This record gives sequence, C-alpha cells and structure tokens, in this order.
Amino acid sequence: MGLVVGAVLEGKVTGITGFGAFVSLPEGKSGMVHISEVANSFVSDIKEFIKEGDTVRVKVIGIDDAGRINLSIKRAQENPAQREQQSAPRSGGFERRAPRPRQGQFQGGRPQQGKQPRDPASLTFEDKLKMFMADSESRMADIRHNTDRKSGSRRRK
Repeated sequence: MGLVVGAVLEGKVTGITGFGAFVSLPEGKSGMVHISEVANSFVSDIKEFIKEGDTVRVKVIGIDDAGRINLSIKRAQENPAQREQQSAPRSGGFERRAPRPRQGQFQGGRPQQGKQPRDPASLTFEDKLKMFMADSESRMADIRHNTDRKSGSRRRK
C-alpha cells in the first residue's frame, strides 16, 4: 500500500523539535507534523500536546518531490460536526466589514461625507472659492503624503 495524500493513518511519535514532530508510519516510512498542524488552537510548545512514544492519528497532507511526507494531526481529527461548526458564523470576535464603496461613489478622490451637492448656480463666488481652496488643499496634502512616502524623505544617519 503506497501512501497517498488524504490517507488517514496511525503512527508513533519518534521525535519532537521546536517546529514539529516526526511520526513513524507503516511500511517503515516517516513523516513530519508541523507545529501549526498539531491542534486547532495556537501551539507555543508542542510538548504540551504530544510526547515521544505517543500513538497519533495523522492525515497525509502532502508528499514533495524529495519524498518527504507532510502530516496533520488536526485534519485527521476533523469530523462533519466540526466542519459545520467551523463554517457557522461566530458569536464573538470581529464583525463583518461594510462593503467598500463602488467606483463612482467618490467625488474628487475622497468620499462624500454627508454633503448634499448644491446647485452651482445658487452658489456665490466666495462659496465656490472656499470649496475650490478646501478641495485643492486636500489634494495637495494627499500628493505630499504620497511623494514623501515614496521618496523616503526621512532623515538618514
């Protein structure tokens, strides 16, 4: 029986390192479980989850050209109930973002913020000048900000 990606096997932990664990598989082969594939939660110390000599259920998640076998403990333990739970919306944590405005909902490169467009015929020259100056200052500030960032205008030692 050859090992194939997706196969779920039993193996014995033969060694533990800071980045994962080595597991002895049937047919005298061995593979590695990366620390990120040990548990569904954050793993800072792999020794809190498994020890040398433990028998673990692993899933083959990859075999590279050099013949190295990548394994996962957490994927081998998944069942349909867990998958439904993971795909269900979370009750806590971050909420979904509001959709981004589509093209055409901006005026002059900046979002409109509660301003109703006025009829240009009803505006006085002073009002038009104030609007032009405010828009001009805003655009210049954006240009200065972007060019400073690109040119690396920070002081170098």
